[in-house]
Amino acid sequence: MSPEEKKEETKEILSLSNLSPTPGSKHARKRVGRGHGSGHGKTSGRGHKGFNSRSGGGVRLGYEGGQMPLYMRAGKLRGSNKKMSMPMGPFRTSTQGVNLARLSGFKTGDTVTLEALMEAGIIKHTRVPVKILGQGDLSVALTVQANAFSQSAREKIEAAGGKAEVI
Repeated sequence: MSPEEKKEETKEILSLSNLSPTPGSKHARKRVGRGHGSGHGKTSGRGHKGFNSRSGGGVRLGYEGGQMPLYMRAGKLRGSNKKMSMPMGPFRTSTQGVNLARLSGFKTGDTVTLEALMEAGIIKHTRVPVKILGQGDLSVALTVQANAFSQSAREKIEAAGGKAEVI
């Protein structure tokens, strides 16, 4: 019998009964504390005494051995209502800004909504409020609907013959 014929004869149909993992992909777990012949006996690889050898031992995240930790050394500005402070917690306010120059692709008389901005690829999603900012010029009369407007943006939209509507 030739080797090709043997191969075809021993070839089995793949089914759940004959599945097995790739050789070498499965390893037995490390069993510590099972005698010094295993290489992980007695102290189970934890060394002698000390905090890390105990159950529940080990220092917490950010602990630097008694030295003042980095998160306490770094300066902090308190309060989320200050201009320079880090916005944190439920008081975080964020808007995505859209400059007037980005609205130049719309036609005269169009109503620019959040959905229209998303379709045009100007904003990624409508979950975050949109604020129209006044950088750039607007030459077409548009009705712009957004969550907020800067003073200069509102003036430029109205000067072009459009309307700025807060939603």
